[in-house]
Amino acid sequence: MLRYATMTTPVGPFTAITTAGGAVRAAGFTTDVPDLMRLMHPALREGVEANADVGPVRDAVAAYFDGDLTALDVVVVEQQTKGPFMRQAWDVMREIKPGAPVTYTRYAELSGNPAAIRGAAQACARNAVALILPCHRVLRSDGSLGGYRWGLTVKAWLLKHESGE
Repeated sequence: MLRYATMTTPVGPFTAITTAGGAVRAAGFTTDVPDLMRLMHPALREGVEANADVGPVRDAVAAYFDGDLTALDVVVVEQQTKGPFMRQAWDVMREIKPGAPVTYTRYAELSGNPAAIRGAAQACARNAVALILPCHRVLRSDGSLGGYRWGLTVKAWLLKHESGE
């Protein structure tokens, strides 16, 4: 049985869906749990319990918004994909440091395939675990924000929060 809880953050509601063991399978700036469930790989979907204790995830999210920008680094994530590039890209995404966003081109390079710029963009688009896997730290080559499932206002706020401004 999966668990979920919605937390209040300075940039809006944030919902996390976790396993009983605390691994995050989906997260985003929404209260729409069915929408979050659709982001997960079908093999990872199961029943979900409302307003459950999501334990350390709640604490890590609160600490992040309180200024500990590394608090999310310890949160365990469970995502599934068929492709090795996507898995590698998600692993690399977690290494993008707060206050040091990268371009899609650089993200593709870091992920081991400099020509896979579209693949890097797809890794961001298919990331079901927003904030914890920081796809908001990937920008267009001209430095503009590009897209973000949860809105450019949220993406801009997160980047400003991480820059210390």
